[in-house]
Amino acid sequence: MQVSKIPIAGSPGEEAFALHCRVDGLTPVREFRFHPERKWRFDFAFSEKKVAVEVEGRGRHQAFGGFEADCDKYNAATLLGWRVLRYTPSMVMAGTAIEQVKEALNAR
Repeated sequence: MQVSKIPIAGSPGEEAFALHCRVDGLTPVREFRFHPERKWRFDFAFSEKKVAVEVEGRGRHQAFGGFEADCDKYNAATLLGWRVLRYTPSMVMAGTAIEQVKEALNAR
């Protein structure tokens, strides 16, 4: 008998963005591994358009080492042709994230 892996809920900002996507009929891939060698993942990816969304939280991202690691990840993504849109939870809740993502998807 094979046991299915139960998905783990994301942060409140990630879950709100996922809901906004469902309302607008968008189907991003969550936790999308974009790099051929590293284990880096995007919170959300629209791989056919190479548009990624990261909902930044507190903690690791605000520490210098975490910020530097994020810079490495985002720069590598850019070199691979990705456009990475970054948002705070409050930007997601305000609707800024979903509106800008729709604009980015329509631009490509």
